[in-house]
Amino acid sequence: MVDTVGSYLKKHSEALVKEVGIEAAAETCGKSKATLGRYYSADVEHADRFMPIDVVARLEAVSPVPHVTMALAELGGMTISFDEERRNEGSGGINSDVVALSQRFAMLMAEYHQSIQDGKITINEAKRLLSETQALQRVLLEMKMHLEEETVR
Repeated sequence: MVDTVGSYLKKHSEALVKEVGIEAAAETCGKSKATLGRYYSADVEHADRFMPIDVVARLEAVSPVPHVTMALAELGGMTISFDEERRNEGSGGINSDVVALSQRFAMLMAEYHQSIQDGKITINEAKRLLSETQALQRVLLEMKMHLEEETVR
């Protein structure tokens, strides 16, 4: 029997480590690269090993996206939004958000079209679709934040 919760958490733990970079992640949390790899390994021998919460907290503090926290929220049937200011990004407001949303959705559909051409979606294609879906989700969060700002005025 496949542990879907465990598998889901391992995938998001891997995304977090890769977002930060394996070298930087190891330095940030004081764990070896091998230990970090075991936390998200799909091997049977590591099935019961998960990233400790202090390691998650340290890595998410330096990651632009809180992958594991978002996964936990999704497993609980919730969504989260974070309002950490994005340095180096201009605040274009709602109009810019709509343009970004359209572009991201077009990229997702293009990736889907390419992935489904042979009638099946491979693991690598699914990973690319997941990546595009997460990028679309980030744009929606930005749009949500801008809309919330507009309702306060």
